[in-house]
Amino acid sequence: MKRRDFLAGAASGVAVGAAAAVSSPAIASGKRTLKMVTTWPKNFPGLGTGAARAAKRITDMTDGQLTVKLFAAGELVPALEAFDAVSSGTADMYHGAEYYWQGKHKAFNFFTAVPFGLTAGEMDAWIHHAGGQELWDELAAGFNVKPFACGNTGVQMGGWFNKEINTVEDLKGLKIRMPGLGGEVLRKLGAAAITLPGGEIFPSLQSGAIDATEWVGPWNDLAFGFYKTTKFYYYPGFHEPGSTLSCGVNLDVWKSLSPMHQEIVRNATMAENNYMMAEFNARNGDSLDVLLNKHGVQLRKFSDDVMTKIGEASGEVMREVAASDEMTGKVFKHFADFRKKAMRWSDMSENAYWDSRRLPFKYD
Repeated sequence: MKRRDFLAGAASGVAVGAAAAVSSPAIASGKRTLKMVTTWPKNFPGLGTGAARAAKRITDMTDGQLTVKLFAAGELVPALEAFDAVSSGTADMYHGAEYYWQGKHKAFNFFTAVPFGLTAGEMDAWIHHAGGQELWDELAAGFNVKPFACGNTGVQMGGWFNKEINTVEDLKGLKIRMPGLGGEVLRKLGAAAITLPGGEIFPSLQSGAIDATEWVGPWNDLAFGFYKTTKFYYYPGFHEPGSTLSCGVNLDVWKSLSPMHQEIVRNATMAENNYMMAEFNARNGDSLDVLLNKHGVQLRKFSDDVMTKIGEASGEVMREVAASDEMTGKVFKHFADFRKKAMRWSDMSENAYWDSRRLPFKYD
């Protein structure tokens, strides 16, 4: 991946007023142009290109009746102002990660990823078949947004560090880029967690403004060139076990769409959700090989002791967040109840299969 390469008369007056009430997308000859803003750098593979694919799918599937025009981070609004732009009607849609909006409401974290939460498959199950979407709709409607799952990066890596992390004591005082509740966990353990948009991470590492960062995984991390500034690459990531990305639509715009166009948006975002997950699974392995064998990155695994202590801190953070307000508590209880059921099945299915696949038998 490459960083460089995201009317006259009274009756007519009524029509103009109605159009303005729906976030003023351009409307002409039955066609509309919707502005999609993103939190990602322009053309950034996986994330930025996923947003572009979703926009193109909606445009193509409606035969241009809805033309979604993409604006990468900073082109129309700054990366972390995408939610406000759509909520207020400055833009019509966003593509981003819900935990970026935790300053609006802590419950948004659950619809991207939370520490020791759900994997990508489990997130899809919760959202689409176990009531997660209904909770998400309830939450986001308070901010004039209709949300959809629109991508997933899978289990993320633990991050890049400028020193080895052998005990949790090594995290104390560390300035690390980690948004969402993962950042809250690290703060509880003594680190200084910072939220930065993707485009600001590398220069912050390079200047020493931060000592460590998580981003996504080998494919995206290779693209950002983190190996140029630090060599210790840790796994597994506790903070984002199945990072769901999102497409939010201004609620007034959503309600103004025909049932057919609503269904197209719903299916186009779901298609990208699945396609992106497949792409990350296809690219990460090869990219890890490049990082290790070409760039000399030193791969490290967090010890069980470190992960246990991070897990304990994660539990504390989750309980504190759940107690912060009624809506967050409601979402957390629903999420945690589903997590228990999902873990039981995952242990009997995928985990058991992975253990068996590693047994010493000849296959190829």
